[in-house]
Amino acid sequence: MGEYEHVLVQRRDETVTITMNRPRRRNSLSEPHLRELLRAFRETAETDAAGIVLAGAGPVFSAGHDFGDVAGRDLTGVRALLGTCTDLMRAMRSAPQVVLARVHGLATAAGCQLVASCDLAVAAESAGFALPGGKGGWFCHTPAVPVARSVGRKRLMEMALTGDTVDAATAREWGLVNRVVPDDDLDDAVTDLLGRATRGSRASKALGKRTLYAQLDRPEDDAYALAQEVMASAAHLPGAREGMAAFLEKRPPTWPD
Repeated sequence: MGEYEHVLVQRRDETVTITMNRPRRRNSLSEPHLRELLRAFRETAETDAAGIVLAGAGPVFSAGHDFGDVAGRDLTGVRALLGTCTDLMRAMRSAPQVVLARVHGLATAAGCQLVASCDLAVAAESAGFALPGGKGGWFCHTPAVPVARSVGRKRLMEMALTGDTVDAATAREWGLVNRVVPDDDLDDAVTDLLGRATRGSRASKALGKRTLYAQLDRPEDDAYALAQEVMASAAHLPGAREGMAAFLEKRPPTWPD
C-alpha cells in the first residue's frame, strides 16, 4: 500500500488496522495526516480484507484538527482542509469493509467525528469524547454532523454547546460507541466484535452497509422503498442463494465471495 509518514497500515488475516501515528501531536489531524488516512482507507477498500480497525498511537485516540495547520490558512485553505476531512469520513462510510474504531484516551472534535463515522466503536473505560468548540472559539460544526446521527438532537446539543467531555459509559448509553471495556481488554473486545460483524458473505455485507447508510436519513416511506428494492435484488446474489440453500439443507454455508 505504499509508504506513510503519519499512518501505520498493518494487515493480519482478514483485518487491516489503520493507526494514526502522530503521538507527539496527540494524533491531531493536519492536512498531510488526513490525506494519508484518506489514501489508506481508499486503498484498503480495494482489497479483499473483511474489516478495518481505526486506532491511535500514544496516549489519546485523536485530539481533532491540528490548530497549527489551521491557523495559517486563508478561507480557501480552511475550506480545502475541511473538504479533505469530509472526504475521509465519506470514504470510511463507503468502504465495503466493516470499519471499527478502537478508542482509548480522548477523542475530541474531529477525533470524535472519526468515531461517529465508523460503523462500530469499542472504547476503553478511560476514554472520553468531546466537541470542545462550544467552550472555545471555533465551534465544532462539521464534527457535529455524524455525532448528531449517533446520539440524537438533545444529546448533541449538550455536547456541542457545553464542550464538556463525555465519559465512555455515557458515550455507550448515548449510542456513540457499542462497547466499553476495561483498558486491558480493549484489543480482545475489538477482535471479538469485529469478528462477529464480518461473518457471512462479504458481498452481501458490503451491499447491506451501503443500503443502511442510504436509508437512515430518509423518510420512512422512502427508506422502505429503497430497502425493499435492494433486498429483492439481493435475494438473487450468490451469497444469498448459498445462505438459503445451506439453511434449507441443514449444512454450513460455503460463501462464494
